[in-house]
Amino acid sequence: MAKGAGSAGEPIELRVGDRTVRLSSPDRIYFTERGETKRDLAEYYLSVGDGIVRALRDRPCMLHRFPKGVSGNKVHQKRVPAGAPDWLETTEIYFPRYGRTADELCVTELASVIWAVQMSTVEFHPWNSRRADPESPDEWRIDLDPMPDCPFSRIQRVSHVVAEVLDELGMRGFPKTSGGRGLHIYVRIAPEWGFPQVRRAALAFAREVERRAPKDVTTTWWRKDRDPAAVFVDYNQNTRDHTMASAYSVRGNQRATVSTPVRWDEIDDIAPDDFTIATVPARFAELGDLHAEIDDVAHRLDTLLEWADREDIGEDEDSVEAVDLDEQ
Repeated sequence: MAKGAGSAGEPIELRVGDRTVRLSSPDRIYFTERGETKRDLAEYYLSVGDGIVRALRDRPCMLHRFPKGVSGNKVHQKRVPAGAPDWLETTEIYFPRYGRTADELCVTELASVIWAVQMSTVEFHPWNSRRADPESPDEWRIDLDPMPDCPFSRIQRVSHVVAEVLDELGMRGFPKTSGGRGLHIYVRIAPEWGFPQVRRAALAFAREVERRAPKDVTTTWWRKDRDPAAVFVDYNQNTRDHTMASAYSVRGNQRATVSTPVRWDEIDDIAPDDFTIATVPARFAELGDLHAEIDDVAHRLDTLLEWADREDIGEDEDSVEAVDLDEQ
């Protein structure tokens, strides 16, 4: 796959499909506690190519870059910099808070992922809409976010409640680890509603989960008011320009964890740190992409929006505007 590795630190070239991507400083250590390098990071993304491209395809994508490795400063990058290869695809996104636009990366092939790694990207944070209609999400994201004293066993327990409610709605959810201590469940939806409506539906769902598991779950928005041992169902992840690490994205921590698709029937047996850039490639080779069927069905939100109407949930209830991070 690689050629011209040369001496330590010399650039190498990676053949990715029909492209050749130059990787500078391939031996720079990105994860100092483990020893993996920039080249290891690129090799990881090559090993899960189908999965990471499926997770990012045609979505505006924020890049979390770590030019000095994960022990250094993180750069949130929306704008694709000048000098990017002419084959790299982007889409223009408008940010009304500042009255500005940014050309964000839109992954259409694996080479664009490896180009981003060359630019020191560790994490990929895509929108839950696609460039054809960026204001109409086609992905509803359920974020089981643990409070500081919440054990992972509680996340596991709440995931079964989520599965139960989804099953009653006739919806198929696709779970993945967050790469931290939480769990994400993604549901494909018809792109017929805007961000406020999708967020209303997400809040109605979260409150139903809270009703069924009141000792484990909170939907209280303000952190200071939450039980520190509870699972917060973070419905606000469906707000415009709120992004989450994609399936197969590495996380910017020293453990080199990966946000990894899992089967529902294995959630009780996993631990968050099971999935790293060292372990996920073999898992992917054995199981393939567990989210491969995620685009097969797009569900409707009508029932959830009826629940929102029933509870008189407004479009701005507990809403927090997305912070327009540095668009370098």
